[in-house]
Amino acid sequence: MALAMRGTPDKRKANCTRHGLSAREVEVLGLVAEGLTDQEVAGALYLSPRTVGQHLRNVYRKLGVSCRTATTREAIGRGLI
Repeated sequence: MALAMRGTPDKRKANCTRHGLSAREVEVLGLVAEGLTDQEVAGALYLSPRTVGQHLRNVYRKLGVSCRTATTREAIGRGLI
């Protein structure tokens, strides 16, 4: 989870607000960026895989991307993770 925790909490929170992502969406994004599957993210965050998928779809829409790789690249570029 080192990648998901990069940056100070205040900086991450400010970046999330600026890009319209919820705190949970950023948590999901960080774990996905580390290479976890939806099932693994669900287990780590005590969510259902379907809920993880919905969070991920929201992230895709908000960042204007369509796949996990592009999401990770965009999130790093914007300082979200």
